[in-house]
Amino acid sequence: MKTLDIARRAGRALGQAKIRTFLTALAIAVGAFTLTLSLAAGEGARQYAERLISSNTDPAELFVAIDRKIFGTDTSGFTEPQEYDENARQTGGLTLKQLTEADLTRLRQVDGIESVSPRYNVTPQFVTRAPAEEGGSTEEFKKFTTTVESYNPGLRPELAAGSLGDTSSLPRGAVLIPDSYVQGLGFGSAEQAVGREVVVQLRRAVDLTPERVQEFLREKGPEALNELQPFETRQFRLSIKAVTKKSSTSLIATPTLYVSSADARDMADFTTEGTENYRKYIVANARVEGGRDNPQKVADVKQELIDKGYNVQSAKDAQAVLFQFVNILQGIVAGFAVLAVIASVFGIINTQYISVLERTSQIGLMKALGMRKFDVGSLFRFEAAFIGLLGGAIGIGLALAAGYFGNPLINEALDLGEGVNLLVFQWEPIAVLLAALMLIAVIAGLLPARKAAKLDPIEALRTE
Repeated sequence: MKTLDIARRAGRALGQAKIRTFLTALAIAVGAFTLTLSLAAGEGARQYAERLISSNTDPAELFVAIDRKIFGTDTSGFTEPQEYDENARQTGGLTLKQLTEADLTRLRQVDGIESVSPRYNVTPQFVTRAPAEEGGSTEEFKKFTTTVESYNPGLRPELAAGSLGDTSSLPRGAVLIPDSYVQGLGFGSAEQAVGREVVVQLRRAVDLTPERVQEFLREKGPEALNELQPFETRQFRLSIKAVTKKSSTSLIATPTLYVSSADARDMADFTTEGTENYRKYIVANARVEGGRDNPQKVADVKQELIDKGYNVQSAKDAQAVLFQFVNILQGIVAGFAVLAVIASVFGIINTQYISVLERTSQIGLMKALGMRKFDVGSLFRFEAAFIGLLGGAIGIGLALAAGYFGNPLINEALDLGEGVNLLVFQWEPIAVLLAALMLIAVIAGLLPARKAAKLDPIEALRTE
C-alpha cells in the first residue's frame, strides 16, 4: 500500500472521531503554546538585553577594578572581617579596594590601551538653577539631589534637546541634565533649558582644629562664632549643553548629571581632599584602541590586565550575565511546558489504544485483504503524527496571536520604547518545535500501532 494512501486513510480515520482527536490535540497544544511563548520571550529578552548593553556600554571599553567584589566574583566581604587597607573604601556596607594613581599609570602602559579614565561618582549637596548674575543667591530656586559623573563619549545618550556635536568629550563648564529636571528647575521646555546655567553645590566636612577656630576669631571676631561651620561648600556653575531623554534602554535608574572629566575630577578632588579617598577610584574605564571592530584584541588586553592582578569586565561579559539570567527564566518556563507535553503523551497512547479496540474488526478486514503489518502500524503512526501536528499548530497559532496582541500591551505597560517587543518569534525554532511535537506523538503511538500490527486477522474479524 502506498504511503500517500496510508496517510489519507489515517486522516479519514481521525476525521471520523473529530471531537476525540481535537481534545487529544489540545493537550499537546498547551505544551506547544507554552514552549512557543517561552522561546519568543527568551529571544525577546535576549534582544532587549543586547540593546541595553549596546546602548550603555562601548565594546571597546573595559571596566577595570582591583577588588573582585565589584563584579560579583568574590562574596567574602559580606560575611568575613576585612583587613584594614589604606586604599580601601567603605561603601554600601562593603569594604572595597580602590585603584590608585599608580594603578592608572600602570594601566596606561599596557599595549593596546588607548586611554584610561577613572570613574568619578560625586554626590553633590544639591543642584539648582543658576541666578542671573555670577555669585548671586540660589535661595529663590528649588534644589534637587543628584549624582554627577564624567561623560563617556563612547555612549551616546538620547537627547531631548541640544546637541553633543562631534566632540569626543564635553568641554569644561558644560553639563548634560536629564529631562526630568527641566520643569523642576523652572525651564519651560528642554529646548529653553539648553544654554542656561545650573549650579552644583558640593559640601565637605572640615576639621575644626584649634588653629582654625583661632584664625576665624581673628578674622571675624567672637560675635560671628555662630557662623563657624564644620563643613565647607563650593559651587560649580555649569552651562546646559543638552538635555538627555529618558531612555527605555538605560541601565541607570537615578537621574545623573554628566560633566567633563576635568570638572568631574575637580568635584571629586574637592570632596575627597584631605581624606584617604583622595585620588583613589573604585572603577576605571580602559579603552582598547580599535576595540570596536576587534573583539579579539579586547579579549587579549583583558587577559593581560587579569594577569596583572586586576578584575576586568567587558561589555560582552555584562551581556553574558544578562543572557544567563534570561536563559534560567526561559528554562523554568520551558520545564513546565515539557511537563504538559509529557502529560499529553499519555493522552495520545490512551486515544490510540481506544482507536485500536474500536477498529479491531476493521483492522482484521484490512489484513485479510492483504494489508501488511508494516502498513497497519504505519496507519496508526500517521494518525499519531497528525494529532501532534494539529496540537502543535493550535498551540503555536495561539502563541502567535498572544504575541500579536500582547506585545503592544507589554510595551505600553513597561515603557520599553518604540519598536521594542518582548515576544519575538523566530520561524526556525518554531518549525523545529512542531517537528519535535510530531515525533513525540509518533513515539507515543508506537505501542498502539504495534498492537494493531500484531492483530491476527481471523481473531480480529471474530470480535465483530
